Amino acid sequence: MKRPLLLIAIVALAHAAAYIGHMRPDWDVAWTDQGGYKMLGEGLARTGTFTRYPDAPAFVPEVLRTPGYPVFVAAVYRVFGVGNDLAVVIAQAFVFAALCLLVYALARRVADERLALGAAALTALYPPLPHFGALVLTELWTTFAATGAMLLVVRAAQDRRLRDFALAGVLLSATTLVRPVFILLPFFLAVAVPILVPAQRDRRALAGWAALALAAALTMVPWFAYNYVNLGRLTLSPAGGIGRGLWEGAWQGRWPGRVQATLTAMADTPVDTDALDAQVRAYASETGHDAALMLDYVHEWRDIRAIWDTPTDPFERARARIVADDEYLRAALVHIRQDPLEHVVRRATRGTFVLWAAETPIRYTLVNELPTVVIRAIWLVQVVLLLLAVAGIVWLTRMGRWLEAVLLTLPLVYVTVVHLPLLCEARQSLPVKPLVLILATLGAHGLNRFRAGRERT
Repeated sequence: MKRPLLLIAIVALAHAAAYIGHMRPDWDVAWTDQGGYKMLGEGLARTGTFTRYPDAPAFVPEVLRTPGYPVFVAAVYRVFGVGNDLAVVIAQAFVFAALCLLVYALARRVADERLALGAAALTALYPPLPHFGALVLTELWTTFAATGAMLLVVRAAQDRRLRDFALAGVLLSATTLVRPVFILLPFFLAVAVPILVPAQRDRRALAGWAALALAAALTMVPWFAYNYVNLGRLTLSPAGGIGRGLWEGAWQGRWPGRVQATLTAMADTPVDTDALDAQVRAYASETGHDAALMLDYVHEWRDIRAIWDTPTDPFERARARIVADDEYLRAALVHIRQDPLEHVVRRATRGTFVLWAAETPIRYTLVNELPTVVIRAIWLVQVVLLLLAVAGIVWLTRMGRWLEAVLLTLPLVYVTVVHLPLLCEARQSLPVKPLVLILATLGAHGLNRFRAGRERT
């Protein structure tokens, strides 16, 4: 390994170690999503079956998560012991270091050595990546898989080898098995790239993009078969559909984030309805918001959650999650129809900002104690990176690298289009943030070149 790359990997490992220490107090008090991945990882490690309930008398299929990340967790558990979460996050520290090397390899495909090293170094210093790497969550593993897949996509498009196209399709679907939202990305790329890049329309290139799409589809067949055999549905994850995301997206932006977080905590408190209503009315008066709307939110939150939270039998609970997602979808459509224009405006403005620039890589139990000015400063850095990324796209096109500009931009467009109708969280864009960091590095270089040229004239 080249000395600069080794140094970048060491910086990434140190950054990851710092975040493991920072995040560890929250492992058991926040980020409840970790519980499902740990249960699935344990089931795979102990019995080789993909279920949260390996000891149940009858097989209970998983209806919420896909197997891509639990397989990684299970592999760590098998080597270092079931339930060894410290081993999982240490393993993810090395995944983070490897991600920096992938970023270098991808950036080297579109720029020179110096800029590729700059992009890798920026990745090693980008806090949201080790922040999520210090948790048993899919974010870092998804980012690693997506970046590897895009490296192969760029190589396939540049070198036009059918094998690379097919392998890229496999890796794109492997990313889908970690994060289902990427299910349409390979097909989006296979259609959009030939449309936008004339040089990708000849017979050889079109055969390659067809191979990518076919390989992606075939890779998903076993998982669709699993769901059809066990649940009678051709679906990625029947309880992890768009229902809940659409419902949460319909509510997002009606209040400031901290207000909605407080309402959600109230709804999750085990008190009777009268006591809950009294708390909500008092909070509405304190914050100056409409109490009726707040009451609708907490009641709906409780009622739908009770559908899948009440059953105690594992199989019935799994079935109830599917019913609950259908109910989330029904309720979301009701809210959207009440004022479609206002909903679209909220999604296009607040949703877009949250998705791309609102990450706050601080321990969850501390983030609300931060002064507002600090949070705004963190967000401002992300806005600057996005603006530099736009400059990077412009620079690539001015350098005649239209293919590379399209390939690095399309995943960002895809993530935006797919997520905007749903609940938007900054971590949802994290899997393609390495592309943003590469483009930002190129943009900073392009602006520097432009400024130097202006000074010479």
